[in-house]
Amino acid sequence: MNSRLDYYSASPKAMKAMIAMEALTRDLSIEPALLNLIRIRASQLNGCAFCTDMHSVDARRFGESDRRLYAIVVWRDSNFFNPRERAALAWTEAVTLLSESHVPDDVYALAREQFSEGELVDLTVAVSTINSWNRLAVSFRQTPSD
Repeated sequence: MNSRLDYYSASPKAMKAMIAMEALTRDLSIEPALLNLIRIRASQLNGCAFCTDMHSVDARRFGESDRRLYAIVVWRDSNFFNPRERAALAWTEAVTLLSESHVPDDVYALAREQFSEGELVDLTVAVSTINSWNRLAVSFRQTPSD
């Protein structure tokens, strides 16, 4: 697959805003290991090979096990994830697939059991940010490097 354009050079102003949003996401209340899980899951759902690869590499660098990384796609059927991670993954899926689910009440209730109001807003911002990155990478055909 060939890249369509370099969005960093095509619109530096827009990318500056995206980079600022990414920096903000890292400074919010969601722990880095959990951020990597939700970034990977959203990227899988969006078919973003670039972001799935990048965040899997990041997760490994921060100590995530290969078994858990392989199981993210089937997290519901795995016992590798704790209740907070499961709630975050369910929230990530519902927010990412917004037009399909409209974020159901049961997913919200599960998330509220594990996250404070502020944390849930932070989690939603993190999910929104990775979804924005996915849309850029997929639309302009950014692929992982070898």
